Amino acid sequence: MKTALLQHSFQGSVEATIAHTTAMVREASRGGAKLVVLQELHTNAYFCQNEDVVHFQLADECEKHQETFASLAKECGVVLVTSLFEKAMKGVYFNTAFVFEADGSLAGKYRKMHIPDDPNFYEKFYFTPGDLGFNPISTSVGKLGVLICWDQWFFEPARIMALKGADILIYPTAIGFCDEESEAQKQSALHSWINIQKAHSIGNHLPVATVNRVGHESDPSGSTEGISFWGNSFVTNARGEIVAQASGDKDEIIYSQIDYEQTTNVRTVWPFFRDRRVEHYQDLQKIISE
Repeated sequence: MKTALLQHSFQGSVEATIAHTTAMVREASRGGAKLVVLQELHTNAYFCQNEDVVHFQLADECEKHQETFASLAKECGVVLVTSLFEKAMKGVYFNTAFVFEADGSLAGKYRKMHIPDDPNFYEKFYFTPGDLGFNPISTSVGKLGVLICWDQWFFEPARIMALKGADILIYPTAIGFCDEESEAQKQSALHSWINIQKAHSIGNHLPVATVNRVGHESDPSGSTEGISFWGNSFVTNARGEIVAQASGDKDEIIYSQIDYEQTTNVRTVWPFFRDRRVEHYQDLQKIISE
């Protein structure tokens, strides 16, 4: 199953960015992709660098954007993983991945569960923690374990998705360097980001597809120098080996052939799931274990 990850920068406006993304989806379809994955909050700039109530207005366009990408999935005949700012009701907003089938129907959605609150990443101001749990989304190209960005730093969501039969773990992402950081800090963060997701792949014997944005985006408040998103979107196989990886600074499509059968083969040799001692894992349900 051929997969395409679409890594790109904000194009200066919502309209220009959606047009850019649309062109890339069409190109990916012509390139033979059956599954196309977009980055986190891909229609706009990453607006969470500051806390400003005006940004909540961006969620008013969610339904229109759903229609746009549903039509695009149908036009291109691809399963399309999107990431949108969802207004569920007045005062309740989610960071949501909508997955559209190749016929344009909604296969399912996932609401981001782990919400960060750090300098330049003030997501708790905007997003309610997800309420849909960790459930793979069934599609014509397999059961997709869709998670979002900050979720990728936690082992539990990946394992739960695997236990529920996910064929692949997918992480739409928006992460980068804060410009004030030293070069050593930047490289350490990038390596940690790659390695934690390779660990999810190895520990669960699943392919992982992670797509990040690129480009520098200024802090609207002017209190920091902004974020330089580090790209490096990548795909691993079920052994945790990187089989495709993007650059750190270019708009590009990366393709990869996903082999679901490899999961069965690797789990036969490395029976991690057979040897789990679930009766002794109760402490995982506690915030602090004594």
